Amino acid sequence: MHIVIFADQHAEALGGAQVTVRLQRRFLERAGHTVSVVAPRRYGPRRRVNGDDPAYLDLPGIPLTPDREYSLTWPGRHADDAVDRALLNRPAADLVHVQGEFWGAFLGYRFAARRGLPVVHTMHSRIDAGLEATTPFPHLIVRGLNGWRRRALRGLRGAADTGVDAWAYLRALARGATAVTAPSGHYARRLEANGVFDHVDVIWNGIDDDALDRVAGRRPAGRRPGPVRLVWLGRLSPEKRPLPFLEAVAEAVSENDLDCEVEVIGGGVQLAAANRLAERRGIAARVRFTGTLPYEEALKRMADADALVQTSIGFETQGMTVFEAACFGTPAILCDPDIAREVGAGHWLVGQRTDEAARIQALARTLRRAGGDIEEGIAPRPDPVLTSRFRQSASTAAMIDVYRRATS
Repeated sequence: MHIVIFADQHAEALGGAQVTVRLQRRFLERAGHTVSVVAPRRYGPRRRVNGDDPAYLDLPGIPLTPDREYSLTWPGRHADDAVDRALLNRPAADLVHVQGEFWGAFLGYRFAARRGLPVVHTMHSRIDAGLEATTPFPHLIVRGLNGWRRRALRGLRGAADTGVDAWAYLRALARGATAVTAPSGHYARRLEANGVFDHVDVIWNGIDDDALDRVAGRRPAGRRPGPVRLVWLGRLSPEKRPLPFLEAVAEAVSENDLDCEVEVIGGGVQLAAANRLAERRGIAARVRFTGTLPYEEALKRMADADALVQTSIGFETQGMTVFEAACFGTPAILCDPDIAREVGAGHWLVGQRTDEAARIQALARTLRRAGGDIEEGIAPRPDPVLTSRFRQSASTAAMIDVYRRATS
């Protein structure tokens, strides 16, 4: 098969969805399929990475962020023409796989309609939770998104839905899909409950088999002595809650209640604020801001940590780093009960609170408890079955079954 993937961001850009596209492409090609990835071109300092890769069909774009890492392609006739030209020298497409919720989705559905192709849509984003965490007027923005969707999909099935909330937006997109998948059971059930699609296939975003084996093979048998080593990995932006995490660390280490070293991996709009907070709260000596790391190096840091900390609540559709860490036997400190249920064993769950001050205090108490368990050698252990279930090869095999069902 020739699968044409449409994404909102270039596959070599930073982010979990982009890692997923890269791995899916590689493992589909290993299975003998052809893959083309359509996304906005890159404008940041790493714009020439894989610049000559024939599978990347880069479209003209508009940089979205100050670091020019992310960009937008306006979905219209000119972009449609660019897609068609880019695919002229590729084999005839058999299926469209939409891996985005915005301009990538619009372009993918438009292309599928022109060619009469089935669409498999992997839904990655909690649009409602993301907008509420990052914008001052989320309801106005989602109304605007629905208006944009109706214009971009004019004449297609998704244009007919006149709803104005985030679930209506996703429902309208899914009207053009043959199959919908989600990276976790909890998000799949939420999509079904909100009428997005009758049956959503659960296919985890997996870990690179080869990188897993290399990193696991070099992992020490026992814990290194010294302070408790915590790692926080992700985009430093409000929905991920890095600042409340650092506030909780400051609370937990006060009066020597917790001896820890913290590594914060990633970049984003709150990086400068996070540095200032660490200085102000007197924990700068304990917290190391590493910045973004290559994929395998990030896996090594998770494998070497005593615990991974993930602080987002209600935003993650999978919580991929929790599963990656679990593959190496690294437990997680979690704030989201959905992710805790999905990963199963091997975590500490922070007590649920309604206001942020109480959440920070609850997280601080959990950090202290986890630190004590780690030092005493009684930390919870992740389920070893995850190491086989979470491999990208297993996820790709499951996705190929969905492709075959869609094309039949």
